[in-house]
Amino acid sequence: MLKVAAYQNVSLPEKTGRPTRPRQNTRPNGAAPGVDFKSTLESELGKCDDVKFSAHAKARLFSRGVELDQNQLKALSQAIDKAEAKGSRESLVLSEDAAYVVSVKNRTVITAFDRDNLRDGVFTAIDSAVIL
Repeated sequence: MLKVAAYQNVSLPEKTGRPTRPRQNTRPNGAAPGVDFKSTLESELGKCDDVKFSAHAKARLFSRGVELDQNQLKALSQAIDKAEAKGSRESLVLSEDAAYVVSVKNRTVITAFDRDNLRDGVFTAIDSAVIL
C-alpha cells in the first residue's frame, strides 16, 4: 500500500495554477544534478569490490570448486594492475590453482579454469598474460 505524505509549505504559483513546494536535495551524498541513480549505484558498488566476476566466471568457479580467499583476490587485483600498466585490454592471469581471463579495463574476470582443465585450454582474444 502506498502512503502519501501531506505536503507542507504548499503554494500555488500564479502562472500554472499547480501546487508547488520547496525543493529538497534528495540525492545521496549531495550528488550533482543530472546524475542518474543507476550510475551512482554502480559507482558506489565499484568502490566496494576491486575485482568483479561475470556470471559466467562465477558459474565456472562454482562448478569446478575453485574458491578464492582474500589473499588470492589481492594477488588477482595486483595482476590486473600490472596488466593495466602495460596497456593490456584482455589478459590471462595464471595462478597455481587456476587461470582467469580478465577484462582489464572493467577489472572483471570473464571466465576461469581450474588446474585440471588448463591442459586442454586454448586461450584466444587475449593480448597479455600475467603469471602469479
